Amino acid sequence: MEKKRCSWANPANPLYLAYHDTEWGVPCHDERRLFEMLNLEGAQAGLSWETILNKRENYRKAFDKWDAKKIAAYGPDKVAELLANAGIVRNRLKVAAAITNAQAYLRLLDSGGSLDKLLWSYVGGKPIVNGSGPRPAKTELSDRISKDLVKLGFKFVGSTIIYAYMQGIGMVDDHAPDCFCRKARK
Repeated sequence: MEKKRCSWANPANPLYLAYHDTEWGVPCHDERRLFEMLNLEGAQAGLSWETILNKRENYRKAFDKWDAKKIAAYGPDKVAELLANAGIVRNRLKVAAAITNAQAYLRLLDSGGSLDKLLWSYVGGKPIVNGSGPRPAKTELSDRISKDLVKLGFKFVGSTIIYAYMQGIGMVDDHAPDCFCRKARK
């Protein structure tokens, strides 16, 4: 018997199913993954998440496994290399945002903070579990987090991007009430 999943989980794409089943809506506290997902959600702007998910391994290779110290030091030669890399979204603003985000992230760490502490403080360390009904594209909370990240120097962190990020890192569990993932976490 096939498992009941959220309607958006594309059964034709094993990567997408695995993402739905094991990552989306699952609380994440791993700094590198939090940094990776922030940048991937920004790269997704204007595209489908499936497009980015299919390119995720290419992103990991191209961006030094999301090592913020290395990314923060990227110069013109590395930027040119990234813009020529067909395995990622070759958008100058999105590439520049990843570098700027690495620099902002390092400043956050230098101040004694972390993405984990910052992000999870907004929800008291516990995921928001939404009920049935349509899922919003953004919320007052994603608006606030977006504004705070911009103040810290992050780019491509608009409210809609941040709401998707919150879902992706499990700050929000928007699995459908009849999805096996929701039922498994009760």
